[in-house]
Amino acid sequence: MKILKFGGKSLAYGDGFDKAINIILDKVKQQEKFAVVVSAIGNATDELEEILEKAKKNEVYQVQLENFKNYQKGNSSADLSSEFGLLEKLFEGVALLGDYSKKIKDNVLAQGEVISGKVVTQTLKDKGINAHFSDTRQLIKTDAKFGNAQPVDVISRKNVQNHFAANNGTTVNIVTGFIASSTDGETTTLGRNGSNFTASLLANYLDAEELQSFTHVDGIFTANPDLVPDAKKIDQLSFEEANEIATFGATILHAKTIIPLIEKKIPLRILNTFNHTHNGTLINSENSRKGIKSLSVLENVTLVNLEGRGLLGKPGIDARIFRVLAQNNISVSIISQGSSERGIGFIVNAADALKAKAAIEAEFELDFYTNDVSSVYLTENVSVISIIGQELATFNKPYDALIRNQIVPILFNNTVTGKNVSLVVERVQLKKALNVIHSEIFGITKKINLVIFGHGTVGKTLINQLLESRDNIIQRKGIELNVVAIANSRQFIFNAKGVSVQWQSELESSLQKSSLENILAAVKDQHLGNLIAIDATASKDFVSNYVELIKNGFDLVSVNKIANTKEYSFYKNLRENLNFYQKNYLYETNVGAGLPLIDTIRLLHHSGENITRIRGVFSGTLSYLFNTFSATDKTFGDVLKEAIEKGFTEPDPREDLNGNDVGRKLLILARELDLSNEFSEIKIQNLIPENLREGSVADFLARLEELNPIYQNIKTNQAENQVLRYVGDLSGDLSVENGAKLDVSLVSVPQESSLGQLKGSDSIFEIYTESYGEHPIVIQGAGAGAAVTARGVFGDILRLAEKSK
Repeated sequence: MKILKFGGKSLAYGDGFDKAINIILDKVKQQEKFAVVVSAIGNATDELEEILEKAKKNEVYQVQLENFKNYQKGNSSADLSSEFGLLEKLFEGVALLGDYSKKIKDNVLAQGEVISGKVVTQTLKDKGINAHFSDTRQLIKTDAKFGNAQPVDVISRKNVQNHFAANNGTTVNIVTGFIASSTDGETTTLGRNGSNFTASLLANYLDAEELQSFTHVDGIFTANPDLVPDAKKIDQLSFEEANEIATFGATILHAKTIIPLIEKKIPLRILNTFNHTHNGTLINSENSRKGIKSLSVLENVTLVNLEGRGLLGKPGIDARIFRVLAQNNISVSIISQGSSERGIGFIVNAADALKAKAAIEAEFELDFYTNDVSSVYLTENVSVISIIGQELATFNKPYDALIRNQIVPILFNNTVTGKNVSLVVERVQLKKALNVIHSEIFGITKKINLVIFGHGTVGKTLINQLLESRDNIIQRKGIELNVVAIANSRQFIFNAKGVSVQWQSELESSLQKSSLENILAAVKDQHLGNLIAIDATASKDFVSNYVELIKNGFDLVSVNKIANTKEYSFYKNLRENLNFYQKNYLYETNVGAGLPLIDTIRLLHHSGENITRIRGVFSGTLSYLFNTFSATDKTFGDVLKEAIEKGFTEPDPREDLNGNDVGRKLLILARELDLSNEFSEIKIQNLIPENLREGSVADFLARLEELNPIYQNIKTNQAENQVLRYVGDLSGDLSVENGAKLDVSLVSVPQESSLGQLKGSDSIFEIYTESYGEHPIVIQGAGAGAAVTARGVFGDILRLAEKSK
């Protein structure tokens, strides 16, 4: 024999009720032997409680009651006049008295289950099924603890067995869940998850082969799917594991439901009424594989804190706390004591918090006078996350993931078995914390959420590279690079699941006004973690947002050189915030586009290598200009025109020719060596004659021939076998604070040297160190171009993503 239990959502009229009836009919057709336990239809219990409260406050409740009766009756031919009449009398009495007892409340709530049982029974009868309505108030006997009654096992077992023996010829017995009666015949209820408890009691008493609990979900998940979209269904759990999940807050289960099943090793299968062919989750006596099973959540709780210097080394404190709470019928779910023993925190239901505080204050009244206890206070708006199956020895990974995402647990502890860890977090951080932990523990792929600011040449190329490479990166690296937002100075688009390949047209038509505040609000609203902000702009103003991004949990990747070349005080403050919030900032493309220059210099410097000089051709534009000019008979103006036509220069070529960009790159490298130089200290040779520095771009382009005699003269006056290169040079004593010299100038170098052999628009960097002597480390390659630069940014993103794994 099997016991089937249908929850309230499964019995809600419409799709749910019809599917539940069809499941029963299908089992009848298959000639299975079973009994059905029903909850109240839809939200009946909550509605009855609301009406009860309205009646107590003498508010108008009659309209809601009539709506309740109409819904519960539906199209059923069942006679519900007795139940509806009793409810009317009970509510009238409560309205007159202005109050109600737990006994009255149990009687009111019980009618929901009775109505449900009668409606289901009559529906089956109307379809020709021999169904019998069974009121569990006649079967299960309890103590008189109204609201959470405990069964009297011996009497209840005998009643159930006799009842089913007497109705053995019935095709289907429809049994009310949740309700029972005291040995005096008063209506009682079995408390939270009472219908499941009824079903498990019946399964135990009748030696059922399986209990099937039909709900609105496919089974038990690794986390609540409403909070964690990536949650996965668990196929099988042991009773012990299920009990842990139930104990720590899973709404679909309750610990007391499991206990009657464990006794006789009766399997419990959680199934979906709306997808009943799915195999659901099977809970039985078989031990499943070791490892973390699920994340459970306790909400509507409060942290009670007891602090005082007199708690240090004083025995019996915990015992006093538990005793006084037990006397006040207050349950404690988690308790944690600081290593100094000066503070004890414990979690109670939010509804019991004030009572718990008052009870503790009364218990420790004398300790306040002796100053052994200094305060008892409440921390409200908290939630508990329990990681079922988590061993404390391996807790570092989820804990580190939380810290990376700026979620600091208020309190945590582990169970005696050492296989469950519970965290208390602020309620506003619950969803984000759950998703971060779930991704760390259960994620097949690591999801990294990217917000991209700027979609110019480099930004656009990067976005398309990310979208095109997404599946490949998931397959090769186990990392999902999820572009959730793209913004320019006017508007932005946002999609927590990732922007589409049509992002450009969507951005153009977006009505979302671009501001850091709006973008951060969108990210927070979706509780996103593992955040990286990419600055693909050249904006002087945008870098002022970096610290705010860091404070909001973002790592940074930047093409923009401004942040690293602003005044040193800004530079230092940025690094201090990165250190304080434990965030990362990568900017490999600031110098050398996609070349691994900054990473190499950083590695050498941090390993203790004494770098004595860095010299090179830093600009791809100026590299092309002087490589071509030195190797051909073309005029300087003609070569510059070619560079402009090839798109190698800025719209105003003077931005390249003034040398400031090379200067900024040189300063970035100096600061990588922990030097505090300012941009104003760099000696930069401006390649534009003073008379051409002002005026419009068009005027400048019209006068390019004026440059020809200047640079032809420089070229002609070189020594033999020499060529021109525009070079950045960091030299001097780089081991002392003010020992560095930063020069940017046009120099003549031997044609056979590494700088002299440079071709096309390549960049080249020579890194001289104490260990390598006169033989520098040479890094050479494409130093410009949107595709190369974007690929360099892509590399920085991957470095951060892999670092967070």
